[in-house]
Order: sequence, then C-alpha cells, then structure tokens
Amino acid sequence: MEFKAFKMDGLGNDFIIIDKRNNKIDLSKDQILKICDRSFIGCDQLIYITENSKSDAGMEFYNSDGSTSGACGNGTRCVAYLLSKEKNKDEIKLVVSSTELKSKILKDNLVETFIGVPKTNWDQIPINKSLDTKNLGLEIRDRENFITKGGIGVNVGNPHVIFFVNDINKFEIEKIGPEIENHKLFPEKCNMTLAKKVSDNHYKVKVWERGAGLTKACGTAACATAVAANLRKLENTKTEIEFNLGKLLISIDDNKVISMRGPVSEIKEIKINI
Repeated sequence: MEFKAFKMDGLGNDFIIIDKRNNKIDLSKDQILKICDRSFIGCDQLIYITENSKSDAGMEFYNSDGSTSGACGNGTRCVAYLLSKEKNKDEIKLVVSSTELKSKILKDNLVETFIGVPKTNWDQIPINKSLDTKNLGLEIRDRENFITKGGIGVNVGNPHVIFFVNDINKFEIEKIGPEIENHKLFPEKCNMTLAKKVSDNHYKVKVWERGAGLTKACGTAACATAVAANLRKLENTKTEIEFNLGKLLISIDDNKVISMRGPVSEIKEIKINI
C-alpha cells in the first residue's frame, strides 16, 4: 500500500500527518509502529486528519508506541498550519476527543492554539486517590543521588506531572521518565517534565512523554508547566517555556484559558509504502 502523507514538526517535536478525509486509510497498530520507527521514517506521533461536519476537520493522535493520545499541542498547531494553506484562511478549528481547538495562523510560521482551561483536581488528572495535586509526594533522584520530592499534577488534555529542579541536566530523564509515567498513582499513565526557573516568566524544560519517550518539545507539557508555575495567579500571565530548539509562549487569560504560540516547520510531502 502506497499513500501520500506529510511530515512536520514544532521545535523538533515531529509528526507524520495522514489525511483520511478523502482516502480511507486504516493502518494496523503494527503499521503505525513501523511508520513511527526511526529506522523506517520516524516520528514522535502519527496524526490522522478526519472529516468533521462542525469544524474544519477532526484529529486522532497515535504515540510512537502505538497507543492513542488525548491531545497534542504541537501536532494541533502543525495540522492547523497545513489546513490553513489548503483552505486559504488564518483561523482553523479542529476537533480532538470531542473538544474543539481554535488556532490562529500568524506571520513567519507562527501558530497560536487555544488549549482551554486546565484541570487540577486529583480525579481530573487522573490519579487513583485523593491527594493534593500541588504536591503529589513523588520522589526523583538526580545523578548524585540527591532526592527531589514533590510533583505537581495538571491535565491539559493529557495528564502531566511537573518537577521544579535546580538543574534539569543533573537528572537521567530516560530512567526517571518511565518510572513516573508508569507509576501506580496514574491509571492512564502520565507525561513527566523537569523544569528549571530562569526568571518569573521563563522556564527551561525536558519532557518525557507517555507513549513516546524523550521528545525535543511537547506543547501540552509547556502548557502544564506554565500552569504549575503560576498556580498562585492562574490568570493574565505569560510564560516562556524553553526547549533545546526554541521557545513556546504560553498565555493564560482572565478566564484561565491557555493559549500556546510558537513556530512550526514548513510542510514536507512524502510517500509511504507499507
């Protein structure tokens, strides 16, 4: 089977995008795993664009391990940019998991997506017992065996746990990430972020994504980190979240609605033969 697809990324967080609206492609889990494998094509997530009568399109996300994902901020921004070229308009509405996300296409490949209001209650994350989500009491160890205890739980379409540390490079995220992702506290697993404060509105981060592992950037993790950093004043804030290849600007308005602004790559059309 041969079909057309698109390859895009947001700050190195990369995607294979397959348009199912006019081509009823139905890949098996094994085929998704093969496409996501970097020895074949490779990506953090595979995205289906689907027909949706009430919006510009729908989306379905698959992680590189074949599992589904409830949300993907950078992926949404990439699909919005792709459809803005197709439809010749600068505002795109996309539906994922029955939630409609609006995106604005700005100049210089910048796309701003409105993510919605964050959830911070224990049963919304979700975790499997009533705990203070501002301090989950989880322990992580750095390379020198120093323990950091805490973890802030936030759901912005996906469950996230954020640890604020003095030096994100002192931690072996490839070891800690899977431990937190699969911790018994999280029935749906979780994403894990290490964040270092640079200033009140600037944080450097490293992210381990459930189902995808260490990624170069993660839009929902950036949103969750901004929420965690601003829990005392969760409105009218702007926070820069810095990854290795650049920054996302996370804004929270007076209704606590999160928006995420950042660059996307140009669109690369590819052919997949599988």
